[in-house]
Amino acid sequence: MAKLKYIATIILILTIGSTALAQSSKIVTSKEQAIKKGIYTSPLSDNAVASTSIEKAKSEKPKSSSRKEAKKKENKTSVINTTNDDDILIDKESNYLIEQLINNASDNLGTRYRGGGTSKDGFDCSGLLFSTFKKFDITLPRSSHEMAKIGRVLNQDEYKVGDLIFFKTVSRRISHVGMITEINGDEIKFIHSSTSLGVIISSTKEAYYQKTFAQVNRVLE
Repeated sequence: MAKLKYIATIILILTIGSTALAQSSKIVTSKEQAIKKGIYTSPLSDNAVASTSIEKAKSEKPKSSSRKEAKKKENKTSVINTTNDDDILIDKESNYLIEQLINNASDNLGTRYRGGGTSKDGFDCSGLLFSTFKKFDITLPRSSHEMAKIGRVLNQDEYKVGDLIFFKTVSRRISHVGMITEINGDEIKFIHSSTSLGVIISSTKEAYYQKTFAQVNRVLE
């Protein structure tokens, strides 16, 4: 009986020992052991993983539109027409100064005629051009008769926008001047200050100016 108790005790001790040994074998004491057991997990937390994903997404550039799509968008861009019926169209060959001279003279359209006038209070024909050129530090003679003596007298095929056009409205003497704003074939349009209507744009097709036309001078080469 004592012998049986002894054997049972031995068996119990062996069982407890093997259980403890089995449990101790499950304890991981190093990273290497965890890797071997296939239970290693990166120390990055969920937040760190999420942050990494966000940064990666930021670094990825969105796909750019194809050239064809860009071209389509470009073609769809509306074109704004800034030309009005009343605009004075400047010859493409004219330089910037001439364009500005015409623009400045045109700012006075509708201003009344005034003998000896050189301001918005009223202009005579030479006064309009004298004051317009003066704004750009170009001093012309004060009378149309004297203006006709400067620059170069042109042949008909040389006329350009910005040239001065003269008329003999009193006897056979040059007494009126304007500045060419447009040329259409044999028709010349010019801005000037007329005694009856003030600053206007007229045409050499008008009988009065066709009859009194004298010459065209170029004072700006």
